[in-house]
Amino acid sequence: MIVSPAFKNVLRIVTALVLVVIYVPLALVVLNSFNASMSFAWPPQEFTLEWWQRAANSEGVRDALLVSVEVALASTAISLVLGTMAALALQRYRFFGRETVSLLIILPIALPGIVTGIALNNAFRTMFGWELGFVTIVVAHATFCVVTVFNNVIARLRRMGLNLEEASADLGASALTTFRLVTFPMMRSALIAGGVLAFALSFDEIIVTTFTAGAQQQTLPIWILNNLFRPNQGPVVNVVATVLILVSLIPIWVTQKLAGDNDGLAGR
Repeated sequence: MIVSPAFKNVLRIVTALVLVVIYVPLALVVLNSFNASMSFAWPPQEFTLEWWQRAANSEGVRDALLVSVEVALASTAISLVLGTMAALALQRYRFFGRETVSLLIILPIALPGIVTGIALNNAFRTMFGWELGFVTIVVAHATFCVVTVFNNVIARLRRMGLNLEEASADLGASALTTFRLVTFPMMRSALIAGGVLAFALSFDEIIVTTFTAGAQQQTLPIWILNNLFRPNQGPVVNVVATVLILVSLIPIWVTQKLAGDNDGLAGR
């Protein structure tokens, strides 16, 4: 494809503008976490680490962080099991309603979060009679986290084919042995990528969590929302947001590394 120099310049300008719109607000959050002015005076006249010390000593931040990590780990574990089983069933077997089941699995992540939250809130309180809390948050997060695992695993299964599994069966290996020694190692990176994405998706979810957490549980995103406009809490919120930005780089790096490794293996 031949592109004119003028068009290349336009693409460069548009790309630069998009990057500015995305990353300048993030840089501002990081900068304000060190801004000595509680009103975020601009440009900053003095810098301080006081807000970082307050965030580290805040019991509310620690409790909310612990809840977020526990919920994300639990929902990720459930998603890995259910997403892998669903992908294996839909890829390896043919049955009536197969495409409908696939659509229903993917649908929760396509629905607006507020719709999912209201639906789950009504189901938990009226149909099951559950009290909103940790369990309801985990179940709610698992409903959309399972989609990330399912998509990663089923894509890998489609690329794998059946040759190696059939060869293992021909050599006398049982179905469990074939899965343990052949199938699982080949889709391990897809499971890791799906699990990392599911954890990140659960960790920063706020809309569905608002409808399913109840009054006793508070995840870190909800803590940020509740304290964003409170007096004297704005700088601490910026510190927490900065930490989340830095932590978010980890799953992005892991998934990109796995994608690069998979491309290299495919090429070889």
